[in-house]
Amino acid sequence: MLNKITTFFKETKIVKGFVYFIIGMVSYPGLVIFNKLKISGMENLQNLPKRNVLFVSNHQTYFAEVITFIHIFCAVSWRKKNKLGTPYYLLWPFTKVKYVAAEETMKSNWLSKLFSLGGAIAVKRTWRTEGKEVRKGLDPSDTRNINTALEKNWVITFPQGTTKPFAPGRKGTAHIIKNNHPIVIPVVINGFWRAFTKKGLTYKKVGTPLTIRFKAPLEIDYTGSVEQILDQVMDAIEQSKDYMLKGKHHAMKLVENKA
Repeated sequence: MLNKITTFFKETKIVKGFVYFIIGMVSYPGLVIFNKLKISGMENLQNLPKRNVLFVSNHQTYFAEVITFIHIFCAVSWRKKNKLGTPYYLLWPFTKVKYVAAEETMKSNWLSKLFSLGGAIAVKRTWRTEGKEVRKGLDPSDTRNINTALEKNWVITFPQGTTKPFAPGRKGTAHIIKNNHPIVIPVVINGFWRAFTKKGLTYKKVGTPLTIRFKAPLEIDYTGSVEQILDQVMDAIEQSKDYMLKGKHHAMKLVENKA
């Protein structure tokens, strides 16, 4: 009973709105003043339903991208276009947002514990215990929690489950898409790894260009295989093998090998 009351309290607009306001005001200068946030594709968010929308993105830090997404979602709800502007949108934020995060990450510091009240779906990375690989695959209860969240919210997830670029995607995301038939919005982010530390909002380099690009909803064949859906998602967030081969680092390696 106590657990149900606590969960209900955490899900109220007042609690989530308060968390978004605090985190939003703390993070805003680092996104807009000390660094240079550039947003494109906000028009793809303007007419979305308020439920069963899944945002899939590449991943560079534990918190900065999700916090930026929330800024943008709130700004969109106030009809802003491709910029945040003055953050008055935090006075009445859009709170129908959930995001998937590793359970161990959400317990790591005061920022993560506070931010967990803002809609975290804490999943057990069963292949990771204190950094050691144990078992692969989401806990079934975690999958159910994500499915339930989609019934009433926008959900943010990172198919790679790691901040390592071009890491393979995990099939859990494809299963969620296949089972729930959500609208899937691909997002491509860059610059966050250079501007912020991985585990917090501490600055590494000010004046960094931060880019977030929201693509149009994917046209998905929900009857396709999990592998086909995952390949489509990974290509859309520009983390597939094809994109890796196009990358500058790969070209440099080829030059080095020829030298």
